[in-house]
Amino acid sequence: MPTETFEFQVEARQLLQMMIHSIYSNKDVFLRELISNASDALDKLRLEALRDESLDADVSDLHIAIETDGEARTLTVRDNGIGMSHDEVVQLIGTIANSGTAKFLQELKQAKDAATAEGLIGQFGVGFYAAFMVADEVTLVTRPAGQSEGTRWSSTGEGTYTVEPVQDAPQGTAVTLRLKPVDQEDQLFDYTSRWKIREIVKRYSDFITWPVRMAPEAPAEDKEGDAEDGKAPEPETLNSMKALWARSRDEVSDEEYHELYKHISHDWSDPLETLRMQAEGTFEYQALLFLPSRAPQDLFAREHRRGVQLYVKRVFIMDHCEALLPEYLRFVKGVVDAQDLSLNVSREILQQDRQIQLMHRRLVKKVLSTVKEMMAQRPENYATFWGEFGRVVKEGLLSDHENRDAILRIASFPTTHDQEKPATLQQYVERMKEGQEHIYFMTGESRTAIENSPHMEAFRDKGYEVLLLTDPVDEVWVETVPEFDGKELRSIAKGEADLAKEESEEDKAEREKRQEDFAGLLSWMTERLGEEVKEVRLSSRLTVSPACVVSDTDDVTPALRNMYRAMGQELPEAKRILELNPGHPLVEGLRKAHAERPDDADLAGTAELLHGMALLAEGGELSDPARFTKLVAERLERAL
Repeated sequence: MPTETFEFQVEARQLLQMMIHSIYSNKDVFLRELISNASDALDKLRLEALRDESLDADVSDLHIAIETDGEARTLTVRDNGIGMSHDEVVQLIGTIANSGTAKFLQELKQAKDAATAEGLIGQFGVGFYAAFMVADEVTLVTRPAGQSEGTRWSSTGEGTYTVEPVQDAPQGTAVTLRLKPVDQEDQLFDYTSRWKIREIVKRYSDFITWPVRMAPEAPAEDKEGDAEDGKAPEPETLNSMKALWARSRDEVSDEEYHELYKHISHDWSDPLETLRMQAEGTFEYQALLFLPSRAPQDLFAREHRRGVQLYVKRVFIMDHCEALLPEYLRFVKGVVDAQDLSLNVSREILQQDRQIQLMHRRLVKKVLSTVKEMMAQRPENYATFWGEFGRVVKEGLLSDHENRDAILRIASFPTTHDQEKPATLQQYVERMKEGQEHIYFMTGESRTAIENSPHMEAFRDKGYEVLLLTDPVDEVWVETVPEFDGKELRSIAKGEADLAKEESEEDKAEREKRQEDFAGLLSWMTERLGEEVKEVRLSSRLTVSPACVVSDTDDVTPALRNMYRAMGQELPEAKRILELNPGHPLVEGLRKAHAERPDDADLAGTAELLHGMALLAEGGELSDPARFTKLVAERLERAL
C-alpha cells in the first residue's frame, strides 16, 4: 500500500493552528497527555488479553518508555499496548471524529486566562494534538496487538498528514516529536532534558498504573572507551505506580489526589471534595471518588459519558461504569476497585450483579452524606457544589425513592426570605409562622417572574416565605414529593389559597356578603368564558392585581404540559380557574355594570380582557392574540 496523503478536517486544522501558534503558557501538559494515552492503550491490551485467550500479544512486560535524543532534538513516548489499525489511525487521529471539537475551539477563544486555556486540552479529548505545541513534526508508528502490519502517521501540522504501512513495527504505539528550538520566553523548555522529563512525570503521571521508564544516561567510559563494568544499566522508572485508593490517607498528599482526579476527569481544576471508602468482610472493595468544583460543558448533553472507573484487583475493567452510580450523580468521578468480581464481567452482567448493586447503594449514600457534611461544616464548598450540580441532583427526587429524603435534606432553594442566600427545607420549616401548616412554593421561569406574579400578593402581605423554583426539573419533582417532615408542599398557584385559618364572625359575615354580591357576575363570567376556564371565583390571594389564573389542585401546570409536549407527549388539556380580586376597582366596576345592564355586549369583551390580562401576568399564552389586541385597541380608542 503506497503512502497516502490526507487533509485534516477543517475544525482539526483550526485546532492545530491554535495550538502551534498559541496561548498555552504551560506547554508541559503535552507529555501528560501522551503518557495518559499510552496508559489507556496498556489498560485496553491487558483487558483484551483477559477476554481473548487466543490473542497473540506479549503482555509480560507492559510499560511506557520515554526516549530522548539531544542531538537530533527528538522525544519519543512508546508503549507496548493495544495499538491501532490503519483505519483507526485515520479515524481517531486524522479527523478528530469528536463532536466536542467545535465546542473546544469556542471555549479556547473565550478563555480569559492561561490556566483556563491549559485545562481545555484534556477536557475536550484532544490531548494528542497538544504535541504540536512543542514539535515541528509528529510521527506516530503503531501496530495492533495480534496483527503483523503496522502503520506510520506523520504531520507537521500544516493542514495535511501522511499514512503508510510499515512491516517491522513493534507491538503498540510510539509517538516521536521533532522538537522546536528551546525558547524560555515562550515557555518552550528543553524536553530532551532528563530532569525536565522527571519533573513532568512526577507531577502529572506518578499514579499511572504502568511503569514509565527512561533509558539511563550513557555510562562513563574508561580510557579504552569501554563501559566501567561492561553491563548496560537498567532503565530508570520515573513513577511510583502506587494505586492511591489502596494507600492509607496519611501516605497520600492532597496534591496527589488532585492529580489523579485530573487524570481521570480531564479537568484542570482541583476537585471540591475527595471521598474515600474501604469495605471489608464478605465483599471487599475500595473507592476513591471526587466531587468536581465545576460542571463539565456537556453535563446535560445526551452523549455525556458518565460513570466511574472500575478495577478488579488493580486490573482496569471499564472506564465508564454506569452501574455504580445513578444518572443524577453523573458528575462524580473516581475509581472503584473490587476484589471479588469476575475479570471478564460485561456491562450487561453488571446491571444484575448483586455485589454491584450493593456497591451502588453504598456509594450513593456516601456521596449524599458527604454533601450533607459539607453543608454543615464547609458551607462555602457546599454553595459552590449546589450552584454547579443542584439542578442535576434534584433529578434524583424523581428516580431514587430510597434516598429521596436524603436528597431533600441536602437541597437548597431560592426563597423570598433572602435575595441572595438560598435556604434548605429544614431552615424553611424552622422559620415557619405560627399556625402555618404548609411549605409554600411557586414554579416559574425566573425569580423576577415569580416575585412579580399576582399569586404572590397575599403571601407577601402576610409575610409567608415562598420557595422560588426556577429549574425545569422543579416542575416535575414537586408533583411527586408530597411532604417534608410532615409538612405538605403546596403550590401557591394551585387550588384555594386558604391563608385565614382563624376567621372572626365579622370577617366571615363580610366574606359571605361579598360572595352574595358577586354571585351574578361570577355565574355570568363562568358561562361566558366557559370554553377557556373551568370556573370564575373570588380570590383570597390577590391584593393588587384584578385577576389571576390558577390550576386546580390535582391538575398539571401549563409549564409541565409544555415540557411533555417538547418531549413529544401530549397531555389532556385541563381548563383552569379565573380568580377575581373583589377589592379591585375594575372588578367592582364590572360587577356594578353587569348588575345595571346585563345585556350590554361590551361587558363580554371586558370579561375576555380580564382573563387575557391574567394570563399575560403569569407569562402564559393567549389562545387568540389577534382578538385580544383588537379589544384593547377598541377600548383605547374610546378613551381618547
